[in-house]
Formats: sequence, C-alpha cells, structure tokens
Amino acid sequence: MPIWLWVLDSLGVLLALVILAVLGLAARRRILARGGSTFDLSVNRKREAPREEGDPRGWTLGIGRYGDSHLEWFRTFSFSPRPVLRLERGHVEVLGRRKPVGSETYALHAGNTIVQCSIDGERELQLALSPQALTGLLAWLESSPPGREVNNVI
Repeated sequence: MPIWLWVLDSLGVLLALVILAVLGLAARRRILARGGSTFDLSVNRKREAPREEGDPRGWTLGIGRYGDSHLEWFRTFSFSPRPVLRLERGHVEVLGRRKPVGSETYALHAGNTIVQCSIDGERELQLALSPQALTGLLAWLESSPPGREVNNVI
C-alpha cells in the first residue's frame, strides 16, 4: 500500500476523532442543562493579585449551573461530568463588579461583567458573566431560605 494512502487514512481517522470530540462536548452541555438552569460563566481563580488591571491570565471559560443551595461550575472544554468548583449560597459574598478592560476582553465572552466574590471571607475569585446572568446570580444569592445568611450582595 502506498504511503499516501496511509497518510490519507490517518487524516480521515483524525477528522473522525475531532468530530466525535465536538459532538461529545455538545452532548455533555445538553446533559448538564438537564440538571438545572445553566449559563456561560468564566472563572478566574488566580491566587496572586493580577499584575495589572485587565490581565487576561487565569480566566477559564465554563458553564454555571444552579442547584437549590449551591452553584456548580464546569469547564467548557472538558468531558468530566463533575463540577470543578462548587459555591454554597450562604458562603458567597459579592464585593464589587467591573467591566473587562484591555486584553482581558479577548479572554471572555463579549459583553460580560466581572464580579469580585469572597468565599467564606477567606479566598477571593472573579466571575465573568452576562448582565442577565449577573441579575440571576444576585437574585439567587438574595433569595436563600429563612435562617440562612442573606443579603451578601452589593
């Protein structure tokens, strides 16, 4: 068999694998959406402070899904059915919000707002989401059942 047929067969197999991967990611997104309301949510969990305002490093695109008492975050480009991050409703405090600046705008979805959050008053992370999803997040945080920590929103 000539070498060009081996190359052609290899390219065909690679193309089939890429198509299967894309279909797998789309199916995973549909399955995640069945478990509750989902929305585009990017997270920046960098430990150190950014070197400059608008630093694009550390941002990861993902999908947020609400539960009764928690918000789960899944990476967009992953096949894992488990969330990477889980935020409990009463332990999240919104510290402020801002618009992306500089090269940070290219690392996020268009029109996103960045929200600085504190988790249990110990660690901080940044969330980037659309204005509509931000309204939903703030309403979800404020609407916790009686007896829980509420009004942790600016």
